[in-house]
Amino acid sequence: MTSIAADAETWIRRYEKSPDSALRLVCLPYAGGSASYFFPVAKALAPSIEVLAIQYPGRQDRHREPCIDDIGKLADAVVGALEGLDDKPLALFGHSMGATLSYEVALRLEERKVMPVRLFVSGRRAPSRVREESVHQRDDAGVLEELRMLNGTNGEVLENEELLRMALPAIRGDYRAIESYRCEPGRRISCPITALTGDADPRASVDEVRDWEKHTTAEMDLTVLSGGHFFLNDHVPQVLKIISARLLPAPRS
Repeated sequence: MTSIAADAETWIRRYEKSPDSALRLVCLPYAGGSASYFFPVAKALAPSIEVLAIQYPGRQDRHREPCIDDIGKLADAVVGALEGLDDKPLALFGHSMGATLSYEVALRLEERKVMPVRLFVSGRRAPSRVREESVHQRDDAGVLEELRMLNGTNGEVLENEELLRMALPAIRGDYRAIESYRCEPGRRISCPITALTGDADPRASVDEVRDWEKHTTAEMDLTVLSGGHFFLNDHVPQVLKIISARLLPAPRS
């Protein structure tokens, strides 16, 4: 990687520029999510860690673009957007679909000899733990039922017909991407993995999350917090503390 990618501004949101940061943390949203979900994370971790939040097509300021409903193609695009950002260490954080996507991004970066220092995976079972799911094939009411059950979508969006009409294509496309994804057996990354999950997540049991250890040649640590699929929202200070502890040197006593 030698030059900044032309499409970096399309894919990357920097809510808090931190030119003197020790490293960068690339954050990848959940299915139906957007880069702005990580705005508080960027504010909290600056200036020690610079957060690069990924904005998928088909939502917010990219709502006129068609979504990408394939994890491999999404990973290729994210890696392309990160081209040239190798002047300081880089880590990855993904929640739900974003966790699987961050793993595929890490694989591609390592193929290019760009070695992430750590992968954080949140609210997602290991790639090898497959469930046959078909939310993307449901009618609109069925997709909304899933969103309400997971309790991660703004209630105003769920009750606003116009907003829903804009959001549903991206949500359905994201679900198609993650539900059709199958990992390539035997491939592992070489960086350590930190996994986080809620103890009552209907989409990822603790045992399914623990199997992330099978996808790295380095160590894996697991933190189980109270809550469902969006447990992160109730444990922001603790999650930020875990990120900082794994990425930054311990303060001198």
